[in-house]
Amino acid sequence: MKTGDMKMGRIGRLLAAALFTVACIQPPVTWSAERLKDIADIQGVRSNQLVGYGLVVGLDGTGDQTTSTPFTIQSLVSMLGQLGVQMPQGTNLQLKNVAAVMVTASLPPFAKPGQQIDVTVSSLGNAKSLRGGTLLMTPLKGADGQTYALAQGSLLVAGAGAAAGGSSQQINHLAAGRIPAGAIVERAVPGRVGQGDFIHLELKETDFTTASRVSEAVDRAFGPGTALPLDGRHIQVRAPADPGQRVAFLARLENLGLNAGQPTPKVILNARTGSIVMNQEVRLAQCAIAHGNLSVTISAEPQVSQPEPLSRGQTVVTERADVQVKSQEGELMVVPASASLAEVVKALNAVGATPQDLLAILQAMKAAGALKADLEII
Repeated sequence: MKTGDMKMGRIGRLLAAALFTVACIQPPVTWSAERLKDIADIQGVRSNQLVGYGLVVGLDGTGDQTTSTPFTIQSLVSMLGQLGVQMPQGTNLQLKNVAAVMVTASLPPFAKPGQQIDVTVSSLGNAKSLRGGTLLMTPLKGADGQTYALAQGSLLVAGAGAAAGGSSQQINHLAAGRIPAGAIVERAVPGRVGQGDFIHLELKETDFTTASRVSEAVDRAFGPGTALPLDGRHIQVRAPADPGQRVAFLARLENLGLNAGQPTPKVILNARTGSIVMNQEVRLAQCAIAHGNLSVTISAEPQVSQPEPLSRGQTVVTERADVQVKSQEGELMVVPASASLAEVVKALNAVGATPQDLLAILQAMKAAGALKADLEII
């Protein structure tokens, strides 16, 4: 073999080895766009809302005005009676350091007795501020009327205010506050995750394509026949019966990566504020738009009429109103077809309409079939 051929063979082997090494260390191509826990919840793993009525005491003269909030006095008298303090009949209490409040909290899933949760305290009457107050023991009940937690503690109000000489200044909201770890769980909500041979996944948005892809991804990870899509929102998954194995199974399941497909093109319109939000899947077909503006201007100018000397007349002040209506003719503008969100925004900005006008324009484009997205008005 010639020397040149030997060198070429050695270079070829080195090149092949290098390519093999690059192929080995290159990360595999994955189609997973998000985790299963980001698009689906496990049936039965949910929080529960709690609510209660209580009293906040220790306020610095910023409590309820008892003359206009009689329920505050009734609650105070009832509480004192339970503590052994009997109020004489006809006693007129004028207290300014007590406020009636509503207490709300969210009971997390699998919460056990003795666990502490945060609570939010909101004024129910006309208290000026809850700053510096202390919430007295308040039972927190669920939708079934049962008591699941007891709340008590000092309020944390992120605000400040002052008033003097008829002037006042306030920063943030003073009629609501929070008590971190202010409630103790007294009753647990039974969970259904550990019962039966199956668990059920609930997609956050109904979509048959996503349900099918979730089922396929679970079968690839845990074996054929593990998952069964029941409809466009629920997927039945076979899980181990042993509690320890089931927890490990759920940990692997919720972190399973999958390609959930493209989201539904959607445009959100807020008619109150004029806000418009759209996702990246929105598309536009070619269309023509005519847009015009109508402006109304009203101005009033005071005029003074003086009487002549020695006429015994009176000075009269009148107003002269001037109303002007201007209408700008709308030009017919051709909007080209757009295939990306940036092009859609650029095309809408070219129209030169305000956000309020765009609400009507987008609705008209949807009716004409030029807007390839779902409209949702909030």
